[in-house]
Amino acid sequence: MTEAKDDGDDRIFLVVVDESEEMHVALRFACRRAEHTGGRVALLYVVEQADFQHWMAVGDLMREEARSEGEQLLQKLAAMVNDMTGSLPVLYVREGSRREQLLDLIEEEPSISILVLGANTGRRGPGPLIEALTGRFLGKLRLPMTIVPGNLSDDAIDKIS
Repeated sequence: MTEAKDDGDDRIFLVVVDESEEMHVALRFACRRAEHTGGRVALLYVVEQADFQHWMAVGDLMREEARSEGEQLLQKLAAMVNDMTGSLPVLYVREGSRREQLLDLIEEEPSISILVLGANTGRRGPGPLIEALTGRFLGKLRLPMTIVPGNLSDDAIDKIS
């Protein structure tokens, strides 16, 4: 009997990037899973649009600053991913609503196979993206979603991934 080989080369773990602690937990989980399965990590940063229609120049400046900050954050996180997995992640920068851009990216990129999100474990709930994707937008996902509790330690993540 021949054992099926798990070809992880096509397994891409997508993490939505922000500044939250739970995102770092999700990122570590995605990196460990990618490392153990021969997969890869992808990072999505969404520049949320500011509503400054009256002052177009101010809105443009704010958008450019937010994009620059996002790109810097992505570069820092890409270095972390490379250190943990031995390969650079796929990077995506988009503008608009985080939920809409995430769903659009998943639809446009068939290579993305797993969405990994970190959940806030505080009283505010898991976060607006998780609430949306586990609620009325669940039917728009074409792939599995892994929700990682944001209070897990590095050791706990390493044990389960």
